[in-house]
Amino acid sequence: MSRRTRSWPYRHNLSVFSVIVHYGELALKGRNRPWFVATLVRTIRQVLSDLDVRDIRFVLGRLEIQLGSSADWTEVKARLARIPGIGNFSRATHVPLDLDAIGNAIVSALGGHSAASFRIAARRADKRFPIPSPEIERTIGRRVQEATGWKVDLERPDLKIFVEALSKEAFFYFAKEAGAGGLPVGTSGKVMCLLSGGIDSPVAAWRLIRRGCRARFVHFHSYPILSRTSQDKVREIAATLTRHQLGSRLILVAFGPVQQQVVVTVPPALRVVIYRRLMVRIAERLARRSGAQALVTGDVLGQVASQTIDNLEVVGSVATLPILRPLLGFDKDEITSQAQRLGTYEVSIIPDEDCCSLFTPQFPATRATRASVEAAEAELDVAGLVEAADATAVVEDFRYPMVKSTVPHER
Repeated sequence: MSRRTRSWPYRHNLSVFSVIVHYGELALKGRNRPWFVATLVRTIRQVLSDLDVRDIRFVLGRLEIQLGSSADWTEVKARLARIPGIGNFSRATHVPLDLDAIGNAIVSALGGHSAASFRIAARRADKRFPIPSPEIERTIGRRVQEATGWKVDLERPDLKIFVEALSKEAFFYFAKEAGAGGLPVGTSGKVMCLLSGGIDSPVAAWRLIRRGCRARFVHFHSYPILSRTSQDKVREIAATLTRHQLGSRLILVAFGPVQQQVVVTVPPALRVVIYRRLMVRIAERLARRSGAQALVTGDVLGQVASQTIDNLEVVGSVATLPILRPLLGFDKDEITSQAQRLGTYEVSIIPDEDCCSLFTPQFPATRATRASVEAAEAELDVAGLVEAADATAVVEDFRYPMVKSTVPHER
């Protein structure tokens, strides 16, 4: 038995596709789910705005992106895979809600597929449709088997054919593309990420973006004492991260003059800890102006002298905003693998002269005490150094597709 409904104008044209998006974690958000979904829809509209997309609509716990005939599926797929909030997505074909029509359409679409075995995986999203999922699978499976001669294998099929029956229509697809998971950007507030240009901090920033944060970036450099390489690297990294959140702001802070003052005043062993305390103060000042609610660092416990528990406590004690350290318990191999998948690794390993390598003592303290650090800082004009660094900061904005502009520092 089957039920027929009026078809969409383009349903029988198998060269025109939609993308069906399943959003995973958002399904658990209860009464707040519509807000999360609406945020995700806005992001998808923006990321696909220059492609041939007819519409995006919500359909029974999933999103449908209606593609026009000139839409580049390869590009659509690449962009959607980077957007937080998407669990998985598929290029799907619409058919009427009729088992004969579904079976015939699937057989027509199998021309480019070769398999020794297959299975049908059906979902009945609207339970008012009278045919249960197992019966949908058996009926369509028989039709495919008759047409192809392939064996049914429910455990390890060469080809899995997905069928979803909705209220007035159905669609099918042959593969699921993995999404980034997490939460839509903008649903978890704003953060200010300290971006060094190394391997760790871009991954830390991405992990917060994936959890729904809108990230802004601050980079401390020592130009003109050192070269511009670290700035060039961090611009490339910011551009890469912008492909995940579609809009980014990068703030470049000249830290060399601050370091010069520290060198002539502070004992060598405490310099690195004091550098980092000053960075936290400056980053927090910038964060508060931009509306960011937390700082994010790429600290990894025990990786370098400044990242011992003692030193992290002393550095973090100057902050009044939370400091988020998403990589704290990761090892280097895990972080490197994520950087490679993210696309920042090749840029991060380009040799450069960053501010962390300038005036660094041979034997930095690994267990600095707050009392000793505060005593050393008493010889510095901390407020003046923070103010001077803030006053000379340069702001650069990034958009996806990549468009960069330099604007005066926000006051």
